[in-house]
Amino acid sequence: MPLSITEDIKSVSELKKRTHEIFKQAHRTGHPIIVTVNGKPDVVLLDAAVFERKLKIVNLAGLLSEAEADIKKKHTRPARDFLRELKQNAKISR
Repeated sequence: MPLSITEDIKSVSELKKRTHEIFKQAHRTGHPIIVTVNGKPDVVLLDAAVFERKLKIVNLAGLLSEAEADIKKKHTRPARDFLRELKQNAKISR
């Protein structure tokens, strides 16, 4: 998600004056809008759908990180054993 310094950084004063336009920009581009206060970055506005996708990615990355840690610690077992146990516990027939 590229960021345009000229388009995606807005002052809080500009946000107050052009809220609707800035929201439309965030929805249209999918880019985050960085809002500055006294010339310094303060908050980031992001389209809700984009935020939700990013949150899913972060959550998946966390799960993968846990799985990788289990593999490094040798907390694994053969897939055949797992599937056999799963079938037995769920009473799944072939």
